[in-house]
Amino acid sequence: MKVARFSHGDIIAFGIIDDDELVVLKGDPMFAGYDPTGERIGLREVKLLAPVIPRSKVVGMAHSFYANREEQAAGEQREPRFFLKPNTAVVGPGDPIVHPAQSGDVRVEGELAVVIGKITRNVSVEDAEDAIFGYTIANDVTARDLYERDEDLTRAKSFDSFCPLGPVIDTEFDWTGLSLHGRINDEPFQSGDAALLRHTIAEMVSFVSGVFTLLPGDVILTGAPGASGAVVDGDTVQVEIAGIGVLSNPVRRA
Repeated sequence: MKVARFSHGDIIAFGIIDDDELVVLKGDPMFAGYDPTGERIGLREVKLLAPVIPRSKVVGMAHSFYANREEQAAGEQREPRFFLKPNTAVVGPGDPIVHPAQSGDVRVEGELAVVIGKITRNVSVEDAEDAIFGYTIANDVTARDLYERDEDLTRAKSFDSFCPLGPVIDTEFDWTGLSLHGRINDEPFQSGDAALLRHTIAEMVSFVSGVFTLLPGDVILTGAPGASGAVVDGDTVQVEIAGIGVLSNPVRRA
């Protein structure tokens, strides 16, 4: 099912998408289950928000896709690599990506995001998928010039608004059928699927949980297939994953 977090009037709530309506839930389904209030609201009447606000962290997997099938065929094996984004980087559908004044080169990358559903520590690969609540779309934003200047990803990845998420969480998404497309002002810049992933989603979750505890609502960005795209003030970025939807965000200068 597809779970949305939304605002309607003065309330913020969760709902299950049913065609063009939301079945409103009494609480966050990750903690309270799928208990409906009995109310339905039209999708057009609400503002969709980031479907989850991580309780502690966003984990970004780095270099998680092979560049091409030739590199994949060479069979290079290595451990997963990752970086961290603060939860304050998260924004929702339609919210602006703020181009910081400190940077002259901001890049975007569409990614599949994993939403963790329970406290997870040292989980095996075989049991890792049981820790997943669902999947959503992420836009991993980076100040590329600051990364090159610092020789470190921390500042470059951490600005407020540098992690749009949404529009919904799909609790039954099959990541092996991933088909991702990124567009800037309707012009394609990115395209990819799961075929070139270096590690399975279960392997990523297992590896990260062996380093630190994952909490319900934490998010793992599974990496970007294809190229990144440079954005400037006035651009609009769309990341589409078939089966989940389209995450769209404008870009504005700080």
